[in-house]
Amino acid sequence: MQRTSQALALSICFACLSCRADGKESIEFVAEHLPEIAMDNRYASLPLWNPCEERRSADRSFCFGINPGYARTHSGTLSSDGPMLSLSASRPLGEQYRLTAFVFVDDLALQGGVERRPLDTLFADVPLAQPVAAQFTGLDGKARDVGAGIALNGSAGPGWIPALQWSAGIMWQQVRLSDYRFDYLLTDGAAAGTTGTIDFSTTYTHTSPFVGAAWPRARGAWLFAPHVQFAMPLPRRGVAGRITGPGFDLAGNTADNGNGKHFGDPSVTIGCNVTYTPWHFTVDIGSTITQALVEPQIHEGVRHNLMLSTHWTF
Repeated sequence: MQRTSQALALSICFACLSCRADGKESIEFVAEHLPEIAMDNRYASLPLWNPCEERRSADRSFCFGINPGYARTHSGTLSSDGPMLSLSASRPLGEQYRLTAFVFVDDLALQGGVERRPLDTLFADVPLAQPVAAQFTGLDGKARDVGAGIALNGSAGPGWIPALQWSAGIMWQQVRLSDYRFDYLLTDGAAAGTTGTIDFSTTYTHTSPFVGAAWPRARGAWLFAPHVQFAMPLPRRGVAGRITGPGFDLAGNTADNGNGKHFGDPSVTIGCNVTYTPWHFTVDIGSTITQALVEPQIHEGVRHNLMLSTHWTF
């Protein structure tokens, strides 16, 4: 009897683990959200709130920053992970304003195991009954988000919220998805056994205005800067893809196919920079927490998101 109970418990555990690799969201739905979360992680880690006044000297009005980070996002066996890096330079404009220019590159690996999800293509009309259960394998691609921007920082006028700082700017960014391709096998329906490929490789280019506010507070050798930011990538674009199968090879995007422009979501991020002033070193603890909690709720189908962001001023 005891052996039977143990065997039953093991069977339930294995069944639960197997279910975790299956998703109710279509492969196209998740393939859109992985790079969109990478964009949100970048917005959350823009070098806008790092103190630099004490790094300037009589013979140098600029201060510089290096902002290394890391991101890992996954859903089922699908993952997008890799390093993030930005470089920045700031200089004061008068006593109440500061101008910051920055460049960045986030180099992420797109990988996956065996995924069981619906095939439901909105970027092209495929001669298959959809949605249909399918198995997807073979993902080994890259996502690179590169760009540059400029921001103006200032303090609120007299009588406003004490110590409030604001930032407003604009950035150009390009999200390049390469080898973002799956082999698929239909596992249900009249066309069960059909095989082919589905490929989401493309390049999305946006101009993204952003605004934000921070409330810095000093405590001895520590500086805390809670902040909130909003970014809007423009224009929104149709999700692009290409699918092949027996007797067809179709490419398109959801906008041209009458299914809307979905790629490039407005982004609200919340963080809290913690700076140890003797080292001029900052960790954005707040964004790590909020990006982990909020992104899986905003972008359905993505289970976990980890983003680490640090900054050193020199």
